[in-house]
Parts: sequence; C-alpha cells; structure tokens
Amino acid sequence: MKPGPSTIFTMDSELYTESDTGRDARSRREQVYSQLRRLVMAGHFPYGQRLAEERIAEQLQVSRTPVREAMVRLHADRLLHRYADGGFYIAEPDLIDLRDLYELRLTLELRGLSRARESNYQHDVGIIEALRDRWRSIRDNQPEPDPSFVELDESFHVTLSRSSGNFAITETLETVNARIRPVRMYDFLTVDRITLSIAEHLGILEAVLIKDLVLAENRLRDHIGASMDVVEKRAAHAITQMALNRRTPR
Repeated sequence: MKPGPSTIFTMDSELYTESDTGRDARSRREQVYSQLRRLVMAGHFPYGQRLAEERIAEQLQVSRTPVREAMVRLHADRLLHRYADGGFYIAEPDLIDLRDLYELRLTLELRGLSRARESNYQHDVGIIEALRDRWRSIRDNQPEPDPSFVELDESFHVTLSRSSGNFAITETLETVNARIRPVRMYDFLTVDRITLSIAEHLGILEAVLIKDLVLAENRLRDHIGASMDVVEKRAAHAITQMALNRRTPR
C-alpha cells in the first residue's frame, strides 16, 4: 500500500539521535537530502505545493536546518522552485523539450566520434584508457541506485567528448547536460539501469580503443536512446503521481 501523507517521511530514528557535530551531522544532512529527493522524484508531493519545512523536520525527527539545506540543494538540482519569500515548491518534470535536447545531445556526441574518422583527427588514447580504467573500477564497486549517479554518467560522456579534441563540442554538450539533468536523474533509480549503463559505457570505450568507430557510434546511439525511453516513462509516472496527490484530500 502506498504510504499516506502522515507516513511518507517515517525513517529509522536511530539515524537521527547522534550529535549535531562533524561526521554525524554531515551524514544526517545527506540522509535528509537523499530521502527528500527520492520522495520529490517519486511524485509524493503535488506540483506547486509549498513544502512545509517544520512538518518535514518533525516527521524526520531532525531540526529544521538539514531540511532547509536539503531544499536549497534540491533547488540547485532544479527539482524545486522558489517563492519570492524564500519558500520552496515542487517543480514538475519538464518533458516538453526532452526529445529535442536528447537529439541535440546525441548529435554532439556522435560528432565527437565521427570526426576521428576524418582527416588527421584522433582520440586521445591516454584519456580513453584512463576513462576505461575508471569505469572498470566503478563496475567492480558498483554504487547503489541513486539520482546522483547522473553526475558520474555526465562525466563519462563529457570526458569521451573531450578526448576527440573539439572543446567547443564539449562545452555545448555540458550546456545541454545541465538543461536535461533534472529529468535524467530518473534514469538511475534501479540497479538494472546502473548495471546496464556501466556495461554500455565500457562497450563504447572498447570500440573506440580498437578504432572501430562505426561500432562505437552504434553503441552510443543505442545507449542514449534507451536512456531517453526510460527517463520519459519514469518522469511521466512521477507527473501522474503529482496530479493524483493534488486531488488527494488532506
């Protein structure tokens, strides 16, 4: 059964009985941020609803400070909007331009690969090998599903682009990434998507290292296309949940 408004913030109180200093305080802030982010992305709050700082702090059995800090971070993540008086409310995932931006992203990344098939352009092998070693390490110590995995994923694609030597393409890619990041977070909420993304990254790098750039392009196209499909479905589900909660009596 889906938790109701009075229970969705219930967490293990043992996590929140430590002193508010040093490592314990940092851990508490991260716990609050992660929990609130997941609830926002799951659509537990209606779009446009002001988040009640005091109520959330009471439900989580923490002071208002880590809750306020979490909201500020979620605003920076573009998951929350801010009222003029400083309060926060839920930002509905923006799917309107998603396909266009994914198309632009794919075009930029494919160009980074294809230019190495033209003239004297070559990928920086040192960068590619270091990137491969990093993602092998990530594969061997796979992180838990979490929206923040989007940062690792972006770093892969930006570094791959940078290895092609066209920094204008890379800068434009970073701009596109920033625009779609709030929605792309929905891609990394399950183990299977983390596992598959890591494997696909390594497959792309292996193709580049053996200089089979057609294979690399095909693998990149499949990788980005699959990601877009997952993101659209999960973000649309979150929007539906927001609409349902908007009609739920409180």
